[in-house]
Amino acid sequence: MINSFFQTALLILVFSLPMFGQEKKHDTDKKPNIIFILTDDQGYGDVAKHGHPYLDSPNMDRLYDESVRFDSFYVSPSCSPTRAALLTGMHEFRNGVTHTIQPREHLHKDAITLPDLLKTAGYKTGFVGKWHLGNSKGYAPQYRGFDWYAKNAKGPHKHFDVEMIRNGKRRQVKGFREDAFFDEAMTFINEADDQPFFLYLCTYSPHTPLGAPQDLVAKYEAKGLNNKHATYLAMIENIDYNLGRLDAFLKKRDLAEDTILIFMNDNGVTEGLDVYNAGMRGPKCTVWEGGTRAFSFWRWPGQWKPQTVNNLTAHLDVLPTLCELAGVEIPSELEEELEGYSLLPLINDQKWDQDNRLLFHNVGRWPSGTAAAHKYAMSSIRKGNYLLVHSSDCGDAVCARYPSQCTTMRKVKKGLISTTYTQKNAQFHWAVTPGDSWQLFNVKDDPACLKDLSKSKPELIFEMTKAYDQWWDEQFPIMMARNGDAGSPEANKRVKKK
Repeated sequence: MINSFFQTALLILVFSLPMFGQEKKHDTDKKPNIIFILTDDQGYGDVAKHGHPYLDSPNMDRLYDESVRFDSFYVSPSCSPTRAALLTGMHEFRNGVTHTIQPREHLHKDAITLPDLLKTAGYKTGFVGKWHLGNSKGYAPQYRGFDWYAKNAKGPHKHFDVEMIRNGKRRQVKGFREDAFFDEAMTFINEADDQPFFLYLCTYSPHTPLGAPQDLVAKYEAKGLNNKHATYLAMIENIDYNLGRLDAFLKKRDLAEDTILIFMNDNGVTEGLDVYNAGMRGPKCTVWEGGTRAFSFWRWPGQWKPQTVNNLTAHLDVLPTLCELAGVEIPSELEEELEGYSLLPLINDQKWDQDNRLLFHNVGRWPSGTAAAHKYAMSSIRKGNYLLVHSSDCGDAVCARYPSQCTTMRKVKKGLISTTYTQKNAQFHWAVTPGDSWQLFNVKDDPACLKDLSKSKPELIFEMTKAYDQWWDEQFPIMMARNGDAGSPEANKRVKKK
């Protein structure tokens, strides 16, 4: 009787105490908060943990250590296309987004977005920073599923003492622009109260024009870098500083364990190309490995085991993954159009059935009215570790009258050495594939894309190019109907490349 009494008392005591090392019990019934941070023109290699020889990024490095790291993760070759794809789960062309200039940056009005869907599950949705999918009525964030928004006047052109616009109301703030963005993010989180929230925070840094706090610029100049490269890295370190501020805020608010944080870049490296590119060929706006590979860190403390995942994944997978996490029921008509897959099986170490998937890239950015001629101009197909590339100009006489990506290709053919993002390595980073042929590379073993395997794998090339033709033929009429080739080609003469 005495032993039985003490055993019962001991069991009551054990089950009434928190588990060893656990400060609080996670509420498994509560929907997780979601913070998605997207940086602008930071490269895959622009993280110290990815081997950068100059950059200090302690908060990114800590996030790396604490996250599920998708290391074969791909985005679109440039900014607006990536944003369109990750917010809809569909390729940018299907959304009518083929460029970063108006009207071809506009996400078509009938698109159902991730915040639209999350709101059906009770989420408060907030946007901060750079949008770049149309700012007019019907296109701006407040029309695309966001309850709350904050942005700055003059976009990337104003770095300090910016005018912030929060839900239509303007106010002047002091300090660096990205500091103000993260301040707005924390304000939104505070205003969400107990409602689960989705925050989409998009920096302008390190997009041009370059500008950063002077102490950080001086730090990198002292390492021997020129002012351009020093400022570029200073902008990234400032993002790192703000990432640390946000983490501290979440812990202070006791929100860290209830919040999924995702950190990504939107396309390949830009102004830091000649400094470091993790051994890869190609910057932003190319279909080489360095043009579309992104870092992708996903953290949920206490729920997800930190690990590196090497399966082929993409921005297309963001929407279906977050919808599954939030318990969103995706309408059947939308689900049929989705091109991405939920990443939860990979996160949870379960079987994933998508290892034979194909990803398709086309730089777009052709002069308006010439879409059909650019089917193959700068395009690629990816399957597993294989990258099949066609990097050349379109050969169309109409296109030759206007500046575009093809202009660069034509000049590279003639021996161009210095071009966008590189002072001396245009022949390598903007390389032209010979004739009308495709080149095949195993980018896991050969990220610099030096060893062409096309002659040894003709069956794989046939499979991949056939799939690309089918994909283009399906996407093209939808893209055209959704204004992906709209506008006048003369507009390319008046708009600087973004």
